[in-house]
Amino acid sequence: MSFRKPKANGLENPSSFEEQQQKIAEVRRSLGVLPSKLLIYCSDASISRHLISRNWNVKKAIKMLRETIKWRMEYKPEDIRWEEVAHEAETGKIYRTDYTDKYGRSVLVMRPGCQNTTSTKGQIRFLVYCMENAILNLPPDQEQIVWLIHYQGFNMSSISVKVARETAHVLQNRYPERLGLAILYDPPKFFEPFWTVVKPFLEPKTCRKVKFVYSDDPNSHKIMEEVFDMDKLECAFGGFNPASFNFKENGERMKEDDKKTALYWKGELGPGTSQPPSIGMPPPLESGDSELDSDGSVNMRSEEGCSHKGSSSKPHFDEDGSQENDEKFLENGIDLPESNSQENGVTDVANLQSHIPGLSLGSSTRNAA
Repeated sequence: MSFRKPKANGLENPSSFEEQQQKIAEVRRSLGVLPSKLLIYCSDASISRHLISRNWNVKKAIKMLRETIKWRMEYKPEDIRWEEVAHEAETGKIYRTDYTDKYGRSVLVMRPGCQNTTSTKGQIRFLVYCMENAILNLPPDQEQIVWLIHYQGFNMSSISVKVARETAHVLQNRYPERLGLAILYDPPKFFEPFWTVVKPFLEPKTCRKVKFVYSDDPNSHKIMEEVFDMDKLECAFGGFNPASFNFKENGERMKEDDKKTALYWKGELGPGTSQPPSIGMPPPLESGDSELDSDGSVNMRSEEGCSHKGSSSKPHFDEDGSQENDEKFLENGIDLPESNSQENGVTDVANLQSHIPGLSLGSSTRNAA
């Protein structure tokens, strides 16, 4: 695996650290005075991620950030707690590992073959909860997350283009530049046509961070060794850790993290990302630079004793089982409902318009810019 040396300024554009700071300041000025929660979210590091996602185009970054602000005020991801989403987690379809990769990045395991619910809304809300938790646990010098996606038990009935599209929308537009690397581990052959369908929903640079890894490919094994401490990595991914997902233990960890989340959004606790890293520096591993295309085979460690079937709890199926209409998949942001909620001195969501110049509110779908 090869790594490109970052350029002196960390980016091709803008050409200097000073210019980066000027663009960050320009975006911040456009937001005006923010309520306390939004002020916590709109750190320099957060603004820089939106700028990087939009190739440092200030106008596009402002539009994207305003849409994210509207979404956060409506969706309130920081208020999601374990008790609300625990039924989604029973089978271990998504969980944060108790280890990071070699670069300090939080690791989220996804096992689509362990899907246990039918509600798109519930599945996306659980995804958002896991993202917020993974970000909370990042160290000060890291902003990105690694996804490990295992396809054991995955079949045609596991495929939902609707969920895949909304997942891509949330991760790209609500969590820009948070993806460091996505490893698709042992995807079945029939997954390739599905990937062809999903790929257009992803930005090109996001696609470059997605890597197909196979247990019978020696180069794939080398990739895992360079990214992970193999003694910590589960044997299901070729590592030497015999531990399997434990719903009860995972739940206890999440409930403890929920306490930290509450403190953080009160301004009483800062996660690693509260101290922004050097603006514009690339992540330690730029997956698009990896040399992964060689053929071969490898003798993988036996997975005996490494069950990843989740807890013994019966799968929970949401009563509604509803799928939202495709028309509700919004490419230009999500409008906030007018409500009487009170958030940090803002007595009505509509009053945000006076805090954030150019923020459009209402019941119809509109662009935020």
